Amino acid sequence: MYTKPVTDPEETESSHTSDMYGKSFTQNSNLTTHRRTHTAERPYQCNVCGKSFTQNSTLTIHRRTHTGERPYQCDVCGNSFVQNQALISHQRTHTGETPYQCDVCGKPFTQNSNLTKHRR
Repeated sequence: MYTKPVTDPEETESSHTSDMYGKSFTQNSNLTTHRRTHTAERPYQCNVCGKSFTQNSTLTIHRRTHTGERPYQCDVCGNSFVQNQALISHQRTHTGETPYQCDVCGKPFTQNSNLTKHRR
């Protein structure tokens, strides 16, 4: 599969496009990761259980299931989380922030995934 850098006149950064799917990415590494969804390539393997992943960052998060590491801690209540995004989402329970809103009925949500479920 050949990729070619292309430059969009609207952007100053170059992008990388798959000639097979036409999908563009700003970084070649993101294109490589995307390709793995089609090839089933999983080059990053857990040395504890053998499970494999398409990205090293996903393996890092997975390893925490074995180590129990929860490096992201809430300043308010002390709960800790494996992923930073989980902490950010949790913090909304304290702030009441609802950044996602249904464009049909206006109902607010703390997480985009809950909005997506609501739309179905």
